Amino acid sequence: MAVAAAAAAGPVFWRRLLGLLPGRPGLAALLGRLSDRLGRNRDRQRRRSPWLLLAPLLSPAVPQVTSPPCCLCPEGVHRFQWIRNLVPEFGVSSSHVRVLSSPAEFFELMKVDCLEGTLEKSLQAKFPSNLKVSILLDFTRGSRGRKNSRTMLLPLLQRFPEQVRVSLFHTPHLRGLLRLLIPERFNETIGLQHIKVYLFDNSVILSGANLSDSYFTNRQDRYVFLQDCVEIADFFTELVDAVGDVSLQLQGDDTVQVVDGMVHPYKGDRAEYCKAANKRVMDVINSARTRQQMLHAQTFHGNSLLTQEDAAAAGDRRPAPDTWIYPLIQMKPFEIQIDEMVTETLLTEAERGAKIYLTTGYFNLTQAYMDLVLGTRAEYQILLASPEVNGFFGAKGVAGAIPAAYVHIERQFYSEVCSLGQQERVQLQEYWRRGWTFHAKGLWLYLAGSSLPCLTLIGSPNFGYRSVHRDLEAQIAIVTENQALQQQLHQEQEQLYLRSGVVSSATFEQPSRQVKLWVKMVTPLIKNFF
Repeated sequence: MAVAAAAAAGPVFWRRLLGLLPGRPGLAALLGRLSDRLGRNRDRQRRRSPWLLLAPLLSPAVPQVTSPPCCLCPEGVHRFQWIRNLVPEFGVSSSHVRVLSSPAEFFELMKVDCLEGTLEKSLQAKFPSNLKVSILLDFTRGSRGRKNSRTMLLPLLQRFPEQVRVSLFHTPHLRGLLRLLIPERFNETIGLQHIKVYLFDNSVILSGANLSDSYFTNRQDRYVFLQDCVEIADFFTELVDAVGDVSLQLQGDDTVQVVDGMVHPYKGDRAEYCKAANKRVMDVINSARTRQQMLHAQTFHGNSLLTQEDAAAAGDRRPAPDTWIYPLIQMKPFEIQIDEMVTETLLTEAERGAKIYLTTGYFNLTQAYMDLVLGTRAEYQILLASPEVNGFFGAKGVAGAIPAAYVHIERQFYSEVCSLGQQERVQLQEYWRRGWTFHAKGLWLYLAGSSLPCLTLIGSPNFGYRSVHRDLEAQIAIVTENQALQQQLHQEQEQLYLRSGVVSSATFEQPSRQVKLWVKMVTPLIKNFF
């Protein structure tokens, strides 16, 4: 009760309280969630009223962090090792990690032989093929319109029914009368499968990009390629299978069915479905975490510890890890909030002098994230889309007003930055590029005194209400002590920010930043849906 009262007392008191918690990331994250929830209540009172995964194109309580984030373990491991208390930790060599910078690079990496031709060859092989294709899409996005991802994939499913699986995730919150009344174009706002991960054998691409044409040409995003990382590929394979098992299965006649024994997502009991889904996903996370912890224990504490020379002689020629990968999963409909906890803790624990570069194509931070940006010690440079490069710019109907709604949210945040005298510490920058749109999201963390980042978050979350509360999201935290990989991340950040301009009061005087009164009035009512 005391914590709730403190969080409700006001943003200033809440920020001061956070400042007193340098070694309590679990409590800080809890306060963040309380503030977010209380902030939403205040808003209501005011208004009174890979083949493996092709993206959404085509729990038990979250474990508590039990070690301070800035401590070093006896082995001298990095300061962010506390994340492995929540998720599996994968140690890799930086030589297996490649940061991509453009849609063209993404396209070249994704460009492989025709899937249908590959399947055809597998059928003609003399020996039985173990080639499997698993595709996970969102039900609402994948079913929209006459021509959609379902109709595109049906011929493949009909021809190769034993080798192709198409799963369509349907949020449990879109059901009953709500499901009947919301138009097709807007039903995805209730919640969707938003994860973008592409797997080929033992390699993985994590991104925020879908697979429609613009993402290969003139829609800027972020992408990282993890090459020959077997354990990470296995983890995401199991995660995709888990979400696929709680999704609807596309049949050859364009109908859908639930997996045997699974509760229907929108016809069955919602609580029972969410509980089953939580267990299925958390089993994947916890089993992988246990495996990696045992591997770590054997590596550093086992009596039969091999030297590098012995390991090489035994045939294990993998270089020692200098980079650590942590998969961060956010599925609030299933009460899985790992990404939210890690992100809030990173923002809370960033020391004075540290720099955080945060980018999102849709600037609509949760109240908890905004409070942490405004109330903590690090310097922030936040990159967002100018109205002209917003994906909804020029859209027909109500959707065409969405860029103006983001401008309104941006101006409100900028005004609060100014009212708190934080303009030097918190800077907004708008990305602009003629003929392009902007969809990049994530962050880069530079420790105090460092000119290179040691950590990045990259994946599907946008740091907004939908990412935290409605959608299924996944990103990875990459922590590296390798200078060459740090330089790659730094260059990625610089290339994005070089195409931006700093936001000032004059920015909102421009004609393109004038927001109509009805947009200002409607934005507080709908901001949690986009």
